[in-house]
Amino acid sequence: MPFGRRRNRIDRSLRERGVPPEPQHRERDVEETAGPWDVADAPDDGVQRIDLGSIRLPALPGTDLRVELNQQQRVIGATLRAGESLLQVSAFAAPRAGGIWDGVRADLATSASGQGASLREVEGPFGPELAGTIMAAPPPQPGQATPPQPVRRPARFLGVDGPRWFLRGLITGPAAGSPEAAALLESAFRGIVVVRGSEPMPVREQLPLTLPPQAAAQLARQQEAADRNLAPPPATPPAG
Repeated sequence: MPFGRRRNRIDRSLRERGVPPEPQHRERDVEETAGPWDVADAPDDGVQRIDLGSIRLPALPGTDLRVELNQQQRVIGATLRAGESLLQVSAFAAPRAGGIWDGVRADLATSASGQGASLREVEGPFGPELAGTIMAAPPPQPGQATPPQPVRRPARFLGVDGPRWFLRGLITGPAAGSPEAAALLESAFRGIVVVRGSEPMPVREQLPLTLPPQAAAQLARQQEAADRNLAPPPATPPAG
């Protein structure tokens, strides 16, 4: 069917009757949200955020950011600490149509139960989440020779589906069992901005993380110093 010609006839008929034609551009459909945010809809709220590449984390007073590096010095995890509570965040690729949190939530519940966790689905401030306890190793203490044994800790798995991305959060510690203690970390999670990028990625693949420029420069200096300390001393020329 010649849709273009039919559309032209409709527009001409409307103009003859003095009715302005509809605009031809389409605005991007945006679901109302209070956060987390897609970079295209990031609020101008004046909040300072730490740029980790695919994730921009709010730098809120009372929180401390720690990043996890692999042997190649690449960032593979980001954690916010508030007192004795932790918020681990990760972003993943998702399809254009439909979210993946329902499937991820079911997989998390199954795998966690096999590791001694006890989780149930509840309704939280970001929608459905998993809450209960998991088995986690506490951080090693200074001078501790053997790794600490896993202990049961309160935990909450949060999930938010965005445009072509999925953001997961794991709250552990006192904040996972108390709404009052969770307020600060929930505010940090709500203020996250996700930068998906336009490159194609397999669904559920983690979006790449990077160090902020200042931290990356500091890490490079530390690596250079370590390399110098490991370098063999210059050869001494023979006497005479």
